[in-house]
Amino acid sequence: MKLIYSKVDKNMFFPDPYEAPDDYPLAYGGDLSIDRLLFAYSNGIFPWYSEGEPILWWSPNPRMVLFPSDLKVSRSLRKVIKNKGFEVKFDTNFEKVINMCATVYRKGQDGTWITPEMIEAYVQLHKAGFAHSVETYLNGKLVGGLYGVSIGRTFFGESMFHLVSNASKVAFVYLVERLKKWQFDMIDCQQSSQHMANFGAVEIPRNKFLDILKSSVKKPTLVGNWNNPREIILNV
Repeated sequence: MKLIYSKVDKNMFFPDPYEAPDDYPLAYGGDLSIDRLLFAYSNGIFPWYSEGEPILWWSPNPRMVLFPSDLKVSRSLRKVIKNKGFEVKFDTNFEKVINMCATVYRKGQDGTWITPEMIEAYVQLHKAGFAHSVETYLNGKLVGGLYGVSIGRTFFGESMFHLVSNASKVAFVYLVERLKKWQFDMIDCQQSSQHMANFGAVEIPRNKFLDILKSSVKKPTLVGNWNNPREIILNV
């Protein structure tokens, strides 16, 4: 299998995701350093594993994505956004959001893949300006949110949680509206789910996803706190 090499560290590489298995890890091992995570995401690869396992790296086929202009918001959710009294903020409590994503129970989910090692890695990625959170508050209390990684004009969604009905959905809608303004190309939803399909996300062949991503990551990356970001061109 062909290998791809990082421009930052020539000793850092992955198998070519164009040739990766459809539903099996393309690699294992390595680390969760900032440089490796940025290199992986820029090439459509992400870590996903359980505690006690080696780090597993994935690039599934097909890939579910949401093109921001295709966002669908139900009438009932629009009413919630208008009338419920939620307040939505960006990048004000990343550590709390990722820890809540790791611990809040989800129906049908046994355990979590957000290990302490993953939490530490993404907190560092946030401090470096590449991982971001969207938080939903009700009466001053954090009741929902999500986090993900942003490179170029692609947002890679990681996880969300809610303590109050619809709180994470509200955060997601606010995120997409913000990404529309910033002319983002797509949101990577990673794996297919009816939840994301309800928002307008679709499955596309991995090759198409990687082609779009290759162009998208060359565009300026909005780094730092998303309340006042700055643009850089990322060389990965």
